[in-house]
Amino acid sequence: MKRLATLLCCTLAIAAGAATEPNEKDAIAMAERGAAFIKAHGKDEMMKRLAAKDPDFVQGALYVDMRDLHSGIVLAHPFNPSIVGKDLTDVPDASGKRYRREIIELAQKQGKGWVDYQYKNPNTGKIEPKTTYILRVGDVVLEAGIYKK
Repeated sequence: MKRLATLLCCTLAIAAGAATEPNEKDAIAMAERGAAFIKAHGKDEMMKRLAAKDPDFVQGALYVDMRDLHSGIVLAHPFNPSIVGKDLTDVPDASGKRYRREIIELAQKQGKGWVDYQYKNPNTGKIEPKTTYILRVGDVVLEAGIYKK
């Protein structure tokens, strides 16, 4: 019986941990929340919120960042402010993929979608596989990504 109780506790702990990991629906919802915010308050206010790590747009490893649709310049990033104001469009990820160019092209052509690449996870500090939902809002692109396990 004691063994069964231990197994049950371990199973519940694993399930609870898995439930806290963000998923695709969470990323879409966060990007859409950002789009609604921009439409109501403007992109400058959104940039301030992202810089301040507003909990509506930053939840652990899931967060929104924002770039200009035409130039590719990063407008706001809650975990890496050193890239704000820079055009990193053609800087590849660890595997050599120019994923930022893919993000911009997808936003320009379809307005939304998913892009896969490698990126530093702010929780682990390691380069990990990531998939990001991108959403065009006027002349900016919102990006909300999740790390793949």
